[in-house]
Amino acid sequence: MEPLWGTIVNALAIVLGSFLGMVLPRMSGSMRTVIMQGLGLAVVFLGFSMGLKADNHLLIIISLVTGGFIGEILKIDMLLQAAGERLERAVKRISPQKQSKDSIAEGFATATLVFCVGAMAILGAIESGLRNDHTILYTKSMLDGISSVVFASTLGLGVIFSSLPLLTYQGTIALCAKFITSFLNAAELNAVITEVSSVGGVLIAAIGINMLKIKNINAVNLLPSVFVIALLTLLNVRFGWL
Repeated sequence: MEPLWGTIVNALAIVLGSFLGMVLPRMSGSMRTVIMQGLGLAVVFLGFSMGLKADNHLLIIISLVTGGFIGEILKIDMLLQAAGERLERAVKRISPQKQSKDSIAEGFATATLVFCVGAMAILGAIESGLRNDHTILYTKSMLDGISSVVFASTLGLGVIFSSLPLLTYQGTIALCAKFITSFLNAAELNAVITEVSSVGGVLIAAIGINMLKIKNINAVNLLPSVFVIALLTLLNVRFGWL
């Protein structure tokens, strides 16, 4: 249980923040717009800051193209949308407010990407798994808790359910980190973390662009690029082929 404690706290912070976002007085339309624009700008800034730390830009390009191809084949966006719609049907009778048809699905998909993809999620889970040090995830919990208040107040009930994939995602990384030192040396581990975080930053920037309504980028179907870059980086460090 110890390697998972940071992830559990993170998920609880999202649940608490989501409840607060739904029960607090409703924001006016103009207030929601300004807050979402500010949050969107912050997400874009964070994403670009992470993405620019990449050491191998060619691998980033290859992974995004390959990951997008895989995501389109798997139709990940449709799977997330279907999951959100099933959640909507399951909770519509107990919803504290009337939800539009796509609000739960939209909130679920958007919050899942923002909370699960990023340097802090990866590094924090690895630190929890390797050293039982949850400092990074505790910090991330505070940030996600604040963000979930805003998300839930604007996107609705679906935000709370993003805690479930977060538990699975970060928990899996933390548990795998217990065994990863048997297969990766320090140089390989650092390289993988750097490049995965950089691709995650690109996807975070895409979410921010979507939030600002500049361009509709299907960031969900680009998610496999996170796993593609991990594999390519490992091969590159071991065999120096790129």
